[in-house]
Amino acid sequence: MRNKQSFVRGTVILTISAFITRMLGFVNSIVMARYLGPEGIGLMMIAQPLVPIIVTLTSLGLPVAISKLVAEAEVRDDQAKVKRILTVSLTITGSISIVLTLFSFFGAKLMSAWILSDPRAYYAMLAIIPIAPLVAVSSVIKGYFGGKQQMSPLAVSDVVEQVIRIALIAALVQYLLPFGIEYAAAGAMISTVIGEGAGLLYLMLMLQIHRRKRERQSFSPRWREEKKTLVELLEIGLPTTGQGFIHSIYRALQPLIITKSMAIAGISAVVATKQYGLLAGYTFPLLVFPSFIMHSLSTALIPAISEAKAQGNGQLIHQRLDQAIRIALIIGAPCTAVLYVWAFPLTTAVYHMEQAGEFLKLLAPIFLLQYFEPPLHAVLIGLGLVNTVMKNFIATTIVKAIAIFALGSIMGIHGIIWGMNIGICLITMLNFLSLSKSIGFTLDIRTWFKVALSLAAMVLIGHHAFVWMQDAGYTLLLSVIGSISVALLAYIVSLLATNTVKRNDVQRFPVIRKMFT
Repeated sequence: MRNKQSFVRGTVILTISAFITRMLGFVNSIVMARYLGPEGIGLMMIAQPLVPIIVTLTSLGLPVAISKLVAEAEVRDDQAKVKRILTVSLTITGSISIVLTLFSFFGAKLMSAWILSDPRAYYAMLAIIPIAPLVAVSSVIKGYFGGKQQMSPLAVSDVVEQVIRIALIAALVQYLLPFGIEYAAAGAMISTVIGEGAGLLYLMLMLQIHRRKRERQSFSPRWREEKKTLVELLEIGLPTTGQGFIHSIYRALQPLIITKSMAIAGISAVVATKQYGLLAGYTFPLLVFPSFIMHSLSTALIPAISEAKAQGNGQLIHQRLDQAIRIALIIGAPCTAVLYVWAFPLTTAVYHMEQAGEFLKLLAPIFLLQYFEPPLHAVLIGLGLVNTVMKNFIATTIVKAIAIFALGSIMGIHGIIWGMNIGICLITMLNFLSLSKSIGFTLDIRTWFKVALSLAAMVLIGHHAFVWMQDAGYTLLLSVIGSISVALLAYIVSLLATNTVKRNDVQRFPVIRKMFT
């Protein structure tokens, strides 16, 4: 395949870029939290769920289908089909996005009355609507580059998006804050739209350059061939769309479910909005920050598994899945330990909001399972089991929504957190069982035992380091950074000592290889 990046290299490129964008996004979340506070963050979180609905309906699940079908076409070196896939996808996405965006603008008042639990979130919802077609079109182009196993354009576009967003957000929020918290939240949304637009412009430029270099041959559009390509795209895309639509509907209704259940529990609307802001705007950014590696891995996994399946290479499929599970465990375990053990110091040092630490401590242990979900999902998609993924997701969403409402009505915000934990457990279990049934995959218990020993050493040493630094008079921020660094170093040493991570594995990364040579 021409100019194709290897699975490992593609994963590394996406991981580095995701780390940079997560760091920038994390800085962005801190800035927003400081300026907007829990109430402003709550308004943003309430307004956002409309966007995924529009994006899902616009894209029709095509990005995943594009990545899979392009990878399979690359195995056969069928460049004419690759070009048809891109042309058909962009035509569909562009047409639908224009209609739905206009519909959303004109129907914003009606939708806000039905969806928004706080009417002040209307302006933020109106400001974020233009992002939907930008995300839909850019995701199609990303699917194309993913199928080509060219991860660099995806990586750079994400960085461009975040840099532009960070550059604008503080200025817009500060400018609009005197007019009211609802206008400041809308300003934060506008900066997000402009950032997404900048990322899309970069992708379009790279697409033109790539196609000019790699696809010089012209082809005459034929309705029969384009219709066949459309059918292939929709066979994968529609189940993904169904899953995405249900997820978007759930996200749109989630603030309403949460606030209504908390009202039944006797909590006022203002307090409910603030607590939801703490959960969504303070706790989750910390919780999901380390998971960027798994999402990068899953992006690279879909075309890699699709290619292996097209070649009939079952051994390679097992090898890729085993690598993904090991990476998820080795990375997810220490992240979970850090978020649990350092929950209160982290939220206090980063946000000056100790209350968020309580929510973090409740979510962190179960969230370990969430690290396995992206690669499991990606492998199932790569194998063509899209309907299975959709069924698992629908079942999980129904159970999770019922659990959140039922437990939230009894226990308030703590019940809502436990409802979310139930959803995490269920989706990971269902996807793993589906994969085991399909290809007979099993877990290596020895690796789990070694990671557990390394984790125990990490927590013990890290905790003592934190206590010592606090007693020595270091600031809370330095104590957190220093003790976590010591803990992670102890974890890495333990992994090497127990042979969980071998020297050969480490030397696959170019920067580290130079340290050993």
